[in-house]
Amino acid sequence: MDRLDPQATPSQIPDPMPLGGQGAVVGGAPAGDFDPWRYRDDAGVDGVNLAGYRVEATDGGIGKIDSANHELDGSYLVVDTGPWIFGKKVMLPAGVVNHVDHTEEKVYVDRSKDQIKEAPEYDDTMTGDVAYRDELGSYYGGTYGTPVPPFAPGRIR
Repeated sequence: MDRLDPQATPSQIPDPMPLGGQGAVVGGAPAGDFDPWRYRDDAGVDGVNLAGYRVEATDGGIGKIDSANHELDGSYLVVDTGPWIFGKKVMLPAGVVNHVDHTEEKVYVDRSKDQIKEAPEYDDTMTGDVAYRDELGSYYGGTYGTPVPPFAPGRIR
């Protein structure tokens, strides 16, 4: 397991959150301002119907996409978690989609299972509610950590 070398000095460890604190490392925050309701340009969504694709969090599968909305500045996924969270559904803003593998029909998101499980509860009657979207967008916007780049000096392999 990779971890930081406790003997490394701060000058040996690159800043994992460059670009005004938004990051530019795989699995980290997207470069530029985080917009929870827009797919990243390089995510590979390209207007494809993602319903039925499996969703992978950073630490394992969370379920299958029940529906996907591609509204301009309002895109999101509704994921049926099956037995993982006792048959509940979760709403994931488009901004958390890291990339899509169309061959395996998998959508990779840059949040952990715990982060997704702790998100504001999904209610299908609230998808258009501004207050609910603000709460969900704020939650996911605040869940970026400070990841360490995979080949950073000071990382132990």
